[in-house]
Amino acid sequence: MNSRIEQRGSGTSGADIAKYVAALVLVAAGVAVFYRFDGQWPDVARVLSVAGGVVAGVVVFLTTALGARTREFLSESRFELRKVVWPKRQDATRTTWVVILVVVAISLLLAFFDVVVQAAVKWLLAR
Repeated sequence: MNSRIEQRGSGTSGADIAKYVAALVLVAAGVAVFYRFDGQWPDVARVLSVAGGVVAGVVVFLTTALGARTREFLSESRFELRKVVWPKRQDATRTTWVVILVVVAISLLLAFFDVVVQAAVKWLLAR
């Protein structure tokens, strides 16, 4: 978490709203080109049009205030990920086997209880 205290404005500026709309239009244009030129353009060109629209939309979005907060969040997340101590392969494998064994054991226990309760209900209904 960030320890800084930030005062955020309650509203969004008109320029930011225009940028949001422009970003959505760019992504929509890329998708529209993909479907509009089906069979006329090679598939690679159509996929690149979608990718270009998404990239252009993201670039425009990142210039907004929300985009700046998003960039800051991603930067801080990356910084925190550097602190993580990842388990070695042997530890991960051992832990995976323990989880599998516990799941099987609990499944068998629940199946046993199910059989017992089912037999008890049948016995009570037969009387």
